[in-house]
Amino acid sequence: MRVGDLAPDFELPDQHETAVRLSRLLVAGPVVLFFYPLAMSRGCTAESCHFRDLAAEFEAAGAMRVGISGDTVARQRQFDAEHRLGYRLLSDADGTAASAYGVQRTLPGLPPSRSTFVIGSDRRVLGVISSELRMELHADEALRILGAEGPQGSG
Repeated sequence: MRVGDLAPDFELPDQHETAVRLSRLLVAGPVVLFFYPLAMSRGCTAESCHFRDLAAEFEAAGAMRVGISGDTVARQRQFDAEHRLGYRLLSDADGTAASAYGVQRTLPGLPPSRSTFVIGSDRRVLGVISSELRMELHADEALRILGAEGPQGSG
């Protein structure tokens, strides 16, 4: 996925077993979709909690935060409960969305790479953030892209 591409639509269950379709979320405004490798791992917890801690900034930007990983619905529910994340966590157990966004690793059994997509309400990708080690970069850069004049990408 690159800036300007049409973001693939998908439907996945969230941590409450509710079916969530990306195109329906985009009706309310931009979506920041972040793929993380493994719920409750140290890095993913830091990243997800940083997205949680910037709730007011995302709300001011009119954007919805949505986390997505290959974890089960039950594990996503536990992750949300333990850290009071307060946003949707989607279960992509079969890797369909990760594959569609190009973040599924090629070796079987490995989780998707840590990547964030800022998606405009027209389903166009406004920005792509990729960093395996800089956990706070994803939310910070997404906010910068949402406030910027045009689409951006970083790595």
